[in-house]
Amino acid sequence: MSVLMPQKRYYRQRAHSNPMADHTFEYPVCPEDMDWSQLYPEFYVDQTLAKGPVQVEFADIGCGYGGLLVELSPLFPNQLILGLEIRVKVSDYVQDRIRSLRAAETGGYQNIACLRSNAMKYLPNFFSKGQGLVYTNTDVEEVHLWMVKHFSEHPLFTQVPDAELVDDIIINRLGTCTEEGKKVQRTGGKNYLAVFRRVEDQN
Repeated sequence: MSVLMPQKRYYRQRAHSNPMADHTFEYPVCPEDMDWSQLYPEFYVDQTLAKGPVQVEFADIGCGYGGLLVELSPLFPNQLILGLEIRVKVSDYVQDRIRSLRAAETGGYQNIACLRSNAMKYLPNFFSKGQGLVYTNTDVEEVHLWMVKHFSEHPLFTQVPDAELVDDIIINRLGTCTEEGKKVQRTGGKNYLAVFRRVEDQN
């Protein structure tokens, strides 16, 4: 039986949503209260029996139409990957896309999920402290410089040298598998990338 994939034309929405505007979201009071089994049912059950509660290790903030989620899923099959997207129709599309992919490929894409949320406000409600790497990618140079400036000035982060990123399998996918990345490629634009590592706690 063939599985029909959702079509983007039925989920189109404005390119941006004001994160400071009033929105209605569901979110846990704290990370410990989040029931991840609702998003990763098969994966979660298997891992709970073997290793105890599992945690999300990759978060795509502003995941758009889910291109990066789908790309990373087979590369990291044993790690949970979450997309956060503030736009209603776009997050609906990603959720429907993941359901279709799971139905089309038995056992596949069980490690990815999407939530509609405002990362600027509610990120601490989902994730505890201790993120390892932060990848920033944009085609707007001013935004890139702003992010680099603030991460560089923050005492908890240090920029990862390019030499250490040569074998990074995520780097080359950031600007090629997402909707925005493909658009930049078509128009001959440029993607600006920077990677930061969280400084280890000295205590």
